[in-house]
Amino acid sequence: MHIDTVTIHPDRFPVPNAYPFNIPALAETREIALDSPVTFFMGENGTGKSTLLQAIARRCNMHIWGGAERARYRRNPHEENLYKYISVKWTAGSVPGSFFSADIFRNFAQNLDEWASMDPGVLEYFGGASLLTQSHGESLMSFFRSRYAIKGLYLLDEPETALSPRRCIELLSIFRDMGRKGHAQFIVCSHSPLLLACPGATIYSFDSAPVQRCAYEDTDYFKVYREFLNNRHAFTAG
Repeated sequence: MHIDTVTIHPDRFPVPNAYPFNIPALAETREIALDSPVTFFMGENGTGKSTLLQAIARRCNMHIWGGAERARYRRNPHEENLYKYISVKWTAGSVPGSFFSADIFRNFAQNLDEWASMDPGVLEYFGGASLLTQSHGESLMSFFRSRYAIKGLYLLDEPETALSPRRCIELLSIFRDMGRKGHAQFIVCSHSPLLLACPGATIYSFDSAPVQRCAYEDTDYFKVYREFLNNRHAFTAG
């Protein structure tokens, strides 16, 4: 593992009643052990899993690609400050890494195209073609195959969003193979029962406070999909 512990310090939170410091899973969890090459954060929307993932990225000095800032009716001054109140424990010094989110991937792809206009050779790293000219799923897989072959710490927020089931299984294989080689560590927020099935992965549920480890077969996602597939007519009968 490149990092083996994430510690949350709720006693240092600046306010108790403003997002993200009012999320129960964050306010009541003290420590998350990262003792396998692949760790999943799962839970319903709003439970804090993506918020914590971004805070880990910022604490590890990872750049998070963003688009143009938009005007907002009311700005929360605390929204992006959770990273100040967590700590990470590196096992042997920091390593390079990256943060991935499907909703900001296009910003990265557009920047890459601008670089390629001055240095076309940079696209060879991503399969030799602009990520903007490939289908969304193909461009994501090109990025995953190239980036995750490098030693590092990789954080992904719901990577399944634009992937077909077959592509999800391909990404699962990347997690498994790169993790087994010992040079890559992944922390992934996901709703996908396909990705969550990664062999040897640790799953944390944010549906409870504090955050709890959860067996794959005990996840709501596995149970819902199994129940639907075993008795789909009961769900689709009108």
